[in-house]
Amino acid sequence: MSNPSDVTYGSLRAELATLATEAHRPELAEMDRLPTAELVALMNREDSGVPGAVASRLPLIAAAIDATAERMARGGRLVYAGAGTAGRMGVLDASECPPTFNTDPSEVVGLIAGGPSAMVKAVEGAEDSAELAAADLDALKLTADDTVVGISASGRTPYAIGAVEHARTLGALTIGLSCNADSPLAAAAEHGIEVVVGPELLTGSTRLKAGTAQKLVLNMLSTITMIRLGKTYGNLMVDVRASNDKLRARSRRIVALATDADDPTIEAALAAAGGEVKTAILIILADVDAATADSLLTASSGHLRKALATAS
Repeated sequence: MSNPSDVTYGSLRAELATLATEAHRPELAEMDRLPTAELVALMNREDSGVPGAVASRLPLIAAAIDATAERMARGGRLVYAGAGTAGRMGVLDASECPPTFNTDPSEVVGLIAGGPSAMVKAVEGAEDSAELAAADLDALKLTADDTVVGISASGRTPYAIGAVEHARTLGALTIGLSCNADSPLAAAAEHGIEVVVGPELLTGSTRLKAGTAQKLVLNMLSTITMIRLGKTYGNLMVDVRASNDKLRARSRRIVALATDADDPTIEAALAAAGGEVKTAILIILADVDAATADSLLTASSGHLRKALATAS
């Protein structure tokens, strides 16, 4: 009699064999014998196809961004959920939003199956639990204004699918990001984005092309959503949080680029604005005091360009 676990693993093995991200490439069977220079060139050629795969999904990505920005403008949050490399990509993107866009850490959240310790060490069985994903979302007290992005290279990871399915029952917007066509994850989400990058250089090592594709899409999702929310002025990070010397220097440079003002004027404006770059720019360009600048920005929902138009 067969062991039930043998049946399970046999089924899983057969399923993985159907996935492009897991496909074996016999032509690379002697790859380990190549000189390092040739391996570097080979890997670079493999990576060069990823932007094109992303480009083929741009309309889907744009639609997902617009829907996300609409919810976040109402006070919703952006929540990433994934396991392994995919989960780490989400946590990375979320962690970069506070210093870049001055968001509260609760506004863009990265969930990884198994919790924070899974960032550096695999947590046995965590990615196989849809129930764990539901519990992680419930801990956030998810609302209908939130957006949940399930991330999975295979598109079949139970944690990512479970997150999307549970989020939909709560009325949240859902996005499924995978690297295989016709994936259960994309099917479960309102916005399915499948960036098909093909077999990996190392069979099944989806931290490579699939991970790069996920990083590119998440860069777009968070950055352009923040642009839509008024977190930038042109291509300047006017909501940057000056939490260290480098960022304080960057803040002054941003004000200079936006206003063309001299150093004493910039220093005075930043001091009056309590270090807030957007407020300092408005003080200079609209020739108003800090209190008026704050009022204009509040009335414009934080959009500097709108505040400037109102002040003129």
